[in-house]
Amino acid sequence: MLMWLADWLQQFDSGFRVFEYITLRAILSTLTALAMALIIGPKMITWLQRMQIGQTVRDDGPESHLAKSGTPTMGGLLILAAIVSSVLLWADLTNRYVWVTLFVLVSYGIIGFIDDYRKVIRKDARGLIARWKYFWQSIVAIGVALYLYSAQQNPAETALLVPFFKEVMPQLGMLFIVVTYFVIVGTSNAVNLTDGLDGLAIVPTILVAGAFAIFAYATGHVNFSAYLNIPYLPLTSELVVVCTAMVGAGLGFLWFNTYPAQVFMGDVGSLALGGTLGILAVLIRQEIVLFIMGGLFVAETLSVILQVGSFKLRGKRIFRMAPIHHHYELKGWPEPRVIVRFWIISLILVLIGLATLKLR
Repeated sequence: MLMWLADWLQQFDSGFRVFEYITLRAILSTLTALAMALIIGPKMITWLQRMQIGQTVRDDGPESHLAKSGTPTMGGLLILAAIVSSVLLWADLTNRYVWVTLFVLVSYGIIGFIDDYRKVIRKDARGLIARWKYFWQSIVAIGVALYLYSAQQNPAETALLVPFFKEVMPQLGMLFIVVTYFVIVGTSNAVNLTDGLDGLAIVPTILVAGAFAIFAYATGHVNFSAYLNIPYLPLTSELVVVCTAMVGAGLGFLWFNTYPAQVFMGDVGSLALGGTLGILAVLIRQEIVLFIMGGLFVAETLSVILQVGSFKLRGKRIFRMAPIHHHYELKGWPEPRVIVRFWIISLILVLIGLATLKLR
């Protein structure tokens, strides 16, 4: 939106041309989203408390979590508001990739909001029934996949990039739709499973989004993409603004979500952020790298799958409790120790993912 204004003002002063630089707009996007989250945050927390929109804690979980009962939830609305506002202000709104990303963010946010609303406001412990949640997630993901496949303008848009290999770039064809579906839906639910401790999910999300900003910039830059031997996809450059808005909004939310949390993001935040990371990975053609950098999300999801599968097949549990962060809590680790160590693991995985840019 402000790009249009700056473009118009260039006829009066050429200095406004500076807003064409993606690096400047990325910085401003981060600061705008951060400022909005910090300003709106206290008001939203107060409103959530007044409306008695508080977290319900499972009585079969770690005893230390019982004290969290009643903590305001649905704070993901704060994250979504900060991201959307910042992107609308600083991104080039003629770029279709920007709108696809915002569509996934808002759509999955609505699905998560309905789930939270049923749990917290209507006191329905089941929330949005699982099959309906997956149904609507699938509708959005398949719709986006079909659109991207039909609107492709470059064969590289549907090619699979394999990390550490220069020449391995197979064309997916119709499999692109299947891959896109699983990446978006899978990442959305993986982030949702990880969101069980104060700040546990938001920091890895910030780290991955920040790394994706680097990938998007390199992919959308003709010289850098040639030097790094990755496909040149010019539309991805504007996704830098989206990624940095996620970083800023995430940092602002972390201000209130850090241990002990004043607010939880709820499904409205975790489903939306996970889905957005998924669509970003698809658009910049880094689905496998997402699997690496988001290894913490993968581990949390696998722990649940293994726990359920083991109990159904053998009648025995592998972990004391799943997702795996609860396992370490029940082993005696204080919550802050679990959180920070998982953050460190996530940082290491993100650095490994970034290394794939050069190690080819």
